[in-house]
Amino acid sequence: MSLQDVRYSNYFVAGVAAMGSTIFTNPLEVIKTRLQLQGELKKLDPNARIYRGVLHGLYQIGRYDGIKALQKGLIPAFGFQFCLNSIRLGIFDTVTTFGWTKDKNGHMSFWRGYFWGGLSGSIGSCWGSPFFLVKTHMQSYADVKVAVGFQRNHEGMMAAFKKIYKIRGIRGLYRGVIGNIPRAALGSGAQLATFEPLKDYMARNDLSFSNKTFNSFVCSTIAGSTMAVAITPPDTILTRLYNQPLDEAGKGKYYSGVYDCFVKIVKTEGFSGLYKGFWPSYMRIAPHSTLVLLFYDEAKAMRDNYFPLE
Repeated sequence: MSLQDVRYSNYFVAGVAAMGSTIFTNPLEVIKTRLQLQGELKKLDPNARIYRGVLHGLYQIGRYDGIKALQKGLIPAFGFQFCLNSIRLGIFDTVTTFGWTKDKNGHMSFWRGYFWGGLSGSIGSCWGSPFFLVKTHMQSYADVKVAVGFQRNHEGMMAAFKKIYKIRGIRGLYRGVIGNIPRAALGSGAQLATFEPLKDYMARNDLSFSNKTFNSFVCSTIAGSTMAVAITPPDTILTRLYNQPLDEAGKGKYYSGVYDCFVKIVKTEGFSGLYKGFWPSYMRIAPHSTLVLLFYDEAKAMRDNYFPLE
């Protein structure tokens, strides 16, 4: 296998690795979405909350929507994760191979890593935006007793695509795509700017573990925690933008864009409103990020073992 083949295959390997981790973390994505929509644009009485936290939220979903509802939106989630990670990890791995993420001393640079991680994440996230849109719709739809946010009942991913395209066209499928950019730039940038430089630092200072898998696990865990903190506010904004009702012209009834959504959340719900759903977000993103990077490293190692460079 040539070096060029390796670069191309990295895109596919990254996408598949992300899909694998999504199976385990999607239930937390469902409850995170519900928590982010709960009490939208109003001061919520703590005693009136339908979902009182991660465990209570999972219980409520299982009780009223059924156990299967914990995997709502899994298929579009697969689509989004493949689009996002095949592009961002593939591009990041390619620029790292060319040395564009290293400083003049040949060491991994945090800021260069942040730039390329944010840029590649933004590109991948925008490409997969229609999947994220449908995923949000499907995960928020619930039994009337536990429903929060605007409700849309889609029979499935393809039915949702056809319905949205028929009414709004391509613009409808990519509605709110701009909101994906800050989410991806902050989250992906923070993750990749931590993961690769940390591995590089540990290797240069003889701090790496003898077991490469465990080494990747430690670095990816730290990177995942960093990503969870950075991504929650823009993730909350994106969920609100995608799930809001539309007028006849296809414009949002609640928010006109990212900035308007940010201002309205802070004004009515306080800064803490931007961090609604933080713990399920953390509990999902941290292990999801860990598994994606771990699976990615392991998949590349397996590929290189069976298909060595020529």
